[in-house]
Amino acid sequence: MTTLYFDCFSGMSGDMVIGALLDAGADPVKMEAELKKLQIEEEYAVSWGKVVKNGITAIKFDVQLAAESGHSHDHDHTHSHDHSHEQGHTHSHDHSHDHDHSHDHHHHHAHRSYKDIVEMIKAAGFNEEVTRMSLAIFKKIGEAEGHIHSMPLETVHFHEVGAVDSIIDIIGAAILIDQMGITSIKSSPVPVGTGKIQIDHGVYPVPAPATLEMLKGVPIAKSDIRFELTTPTGAAIVSVLADEFCSMPSMTIDSIGYGAGTKTFKDHPNVLRVVVGKE
Repeated sequence: MTTLYFDCFSGMSGDMVIGALLDAGADPVKMEAELKKLQIEEEYAVSWGKVVKNGITAIKFDVQLAAESGHSHDHDHTHSHDHSHEQGHTHSHDHSHDHDHSHDHHHHHAHRSYKDIVEMIKAAGFNEEVTRMSLAIFKKIGEAEGHIHSMPLETVHFHEVGAVDSIIDIIGAAILIDQMGITSIKSSPVPVGTGKIQIDHGVYPVPAPATLEMLKGVPIAKSDIRFELTTPTGAAIVSVLADEFCSMPSMTIDSIGYGAGTKTFKDHPNVLRVVVGKE
């Protein structure tokens, strides 16, 4: 039995999950090939590279939206295999190629509905396990948003930026977990942070309402860090996939991975640690 343990002492987000799984040995090139089945690759580009967070080398995974960055998606991935740049900066992008936007106008409707995302996942033809995990995670998010906004699941819409990011982070994570042959997923209690954040509807306390809704039934860990440590996507992934919340189980460790978050904190590394092994 292969167990994946999320050691989320600094919370978790979708990109931290993918970064950590890649650092633990999952194959990003296979993930990218699988993600092409969604047929939205003209809307985004993915990249990953090593960064150093408070002395720990971790992988930072990024989704850039074509609409935001203006660069085409035919970037190359040579940087992901180049370990000579580990000084804490991610690779830079080459913006010299021409900015041809003609191909992506028809796709950018402002919102994608929950139903659109479900249909997209079903039409992609992933294997059964990837499909099951992806649909379950999106359902968790859709139900939380629906509950908060008092609307049925069928009418929930995701904002475009959130939608493409979430789609890639969630389905990418499902693809990698499946690829790694994981049979059991466990997690530490989940710290959510404290303070306030700006969301679409104004200034809200941390954790954001949707995040807290998805963490019902999940043990939350106290944290004094004034920041949103766990994002809605991170909360959805862990609440759906983890069978148990516990301290690190008795296991023989095969691999360990660190996935970097965007923010850097003074006193502790903003990384998600994953431990993969046999129980």
